[in-house]
Amino acid sequence: MSELEKMINIPASAAVNVFGQFDEYVQAIERTLHVDIIARDENVKVIGEETNVRSAVEVLNNLVTLNNRGNQITRQNVDYALSLVLENKQSDMMLEIDSDTIARTIAGRPIKPKTLGQKEYVDMIRDNMVTFGIGPAGTGKTYLAMAMAITAFKNNEVNRIILTRPAIEAGEKLGFLPGDLQSKVDPYLRPLYDALYQIMGAESFTANMEKGLIEVAPLAYMRGRTLDNAFIILDEAQNTTPAQMKMFLTRIGFGSKVVVTGDMTQKDLPFNTQSGLEVAIKVLSRVDGIAFAKLTNKDVVRHPLVQKIVKAYENYEEKLEKKKKAPKNRAFKK
Repeated sequence: MSELEKMINIPASAAVNVFGQFDEYVQAIERTLHVDIIARDENVKVIGEETNVRSAVEVLNNLVTLNNRGNQITRQNVDYALSLVLENKQSDMMLEIDSDTIARTIAGRPIKPKTLGQKEYVDMIRDNMVTFGIGPAGTGKTYLAMAMAITAFKNNEVNRIILTRPAIEAGEKLGFLPGDLQSKVDPYLRPLYDALYQIMGAESFTANMEKGLIEVAPLAYMRGRTLDNAFIILDEAQNTTPAQMKMFLTRIGFGSKVVVTGDMTQKDLPFNTQSGLEVAIKVLSRVDGIAFAKLTNKDVVRHPLVQKIVKAYENYEEKLEKKKKAPKNRAFKK
């Protein structure tokens, strides 16, 4: 294939953000697409095979557009832009994803989906009464659901937010915890508090919690209630039993929206106990008004190493499954 040289202009004001610290992002593009990128002032020359050069230019142009929209470009943005061009996805797909601002943190930082999977997940929440967000750690399942809940609350689409998760120990026995009932359950619900503080602010959260407009409670507290005009999030749903999941889903009242999040690879249930999330996926997959967003390691938006860890575990578990299913050779004695 013929070699191509292409020149593009990247303003000096954008270069630091687009190139990364010590040109980290440029080096990642060069390694992945097998091109050479040479910057002279605001002129950037891309050299390599024609197809690769066009892909590299596309990635760089998308990163410049993200910069112009006020984004702080991260390694995740670069890696995802590269994955899209390698999969021959539409060049404007990343920019379309970035245009969807769900909410803003208390510091003013926009909260947006960062991958195609996350964008589909957010759209499902908008369009359906019940949405299941299923995927590995770091895919933004809970955080995006929380942002959607706070936006709906601020827009008066719902009267209150209810956040719940099963109070189950993650593979270790914590013994008797000191304090009152709230003190005992708070450690299990801390990740939900963290997201609320970041998006809503501690003062606003505390004021609304005191009024009963925001409720953070263990799943057991949901029994016997009917939840109308509420945005309800069930987190860590892989740790529910089938009975708990059925109990939770039958609490839904009029004007409510529900998001159930979980990661089937991180169950903390006792051995041989079936997960309520696993059963719900089988039972409810064809029910109208219920959507299932299945996020993958490509949707991980934490440190790039987390994506590699998730992928490594997926590969390991796939090999174990193949070993289990493989027929065993039996030696027969004559």
